[in-house]
Formats: sequence, C-alpha cells, structure tokens
Amino acid sequence: MAQVTIEVNGRPYTVGCEDGQEANLAELARLFDRQVRQVSQEVGQLGETRLFLMGALLLADELADTRLRLAHAQADLARLQSENARVEGRAAIALDTAARKIEALTQKVAR
Repeated sequence: MAQVTIEVNGRPYTVGCEDGQEANLAELARLFDRQVRQVSQEVGQLGETRLFLMGALLLADELADTRLRLAHAQADLARLQSENARVEGRAAIALDTAARKIEALTQKVAR
C-alpha cells in the first residue's frame, strides 16, 4: 500500500492508497482542496471539521447533479437507439418492397 501526503486547506495529511493510485489520489485531493478553499473564502474559517463537511457536501451535490444528468442522457440515448432501430426496420421494409417491385417490372419487361 502506497502512502501519499496531500495538502488540504494548507495542512498536510498522509493518506494510504493502492499502489499505482497515487496520482489519482493527489488529483482528488486537489479537487477537494479547491472546494474547501472556496468554502473558506465564502463563509470564513468554520473550523476544520465543518469546513471539510461543507466542502464534501458541495462536492456530493455536484456528483448527484452529474449522476442525474447522466441518467437523463442515458435515457435519451436509449430512446434514440430504439427510434433508430424502428427507422432502420421501416427502411429495410421499404427497400425490400422496392426490390420486389423492380423484380416484378423486370419480369414483365422480359416477357
């Protein structure tokens, strides 16, 4: 298990993570640090625990919003895929009908 020292609101914290995940953890820490610093600028120092709680809640709100948008996008994609399949089916029927008419006309002309 790897150890990474991250900094949040100017204070260092040593955190463990799986080997190979150090860069990802450092990026997540930077994201959280930016959120905590923004909360601190907007409402002032609340104490570390409350400041971290507010930062985490704001990030959780962003995550929930992103999940909702993703669910809507997935529903739209499923609807469009279904609509596309119906259109392709109708196009295939139309092409088959046209091919049959062409064959019938070809047979009449050949007689």
